Amino acid sequence: MSDFALAVARALMAAIFIIGGYNKLMGIAGFTGYLTKLGVPSPQAMAWAAGIFELVAGILFLVGFKTRLAALALFLFTGATIVLAHRFWITPSEMTQALKNFAMMGGFLAFAVYGGGRISLDRR
Repeated sequence: MSDFALAVARALMAAIFIIGGYNKLMGIAGFTGYLTKLGVPSPQAMAWAAGIFELVAGILFLVGFKTRLAALALFLFTGATIVLAHRFWITPSEMTQALKNFAMMGGFLAFAVYGGGRISLDRR
């Protein structure tokens, strides 16, 4: 039962990145504009990099391929988004998004330490 729960947890956590990455890539101009507004350097390159990263890392995490590495990468990426996009210390309305990211980081840290379980490509 615990391996099934780990697979479900991976799917739930991966969904936000797979869908988010896809949406960023399909609406790259809008996402580039958002990053420009935030003052992110090289916003168009960063928009493409973020969209591709979210989609690919999300899929790897979902299927449990290199789960520990994918989880660590997503942990770091999610932390970076707090600093770059969810700056709750400047914009208090971003607090909920930042807290969601902190919670996701906790899950990714656990997967980075313990792996994806038996229902994953890592275990096949």
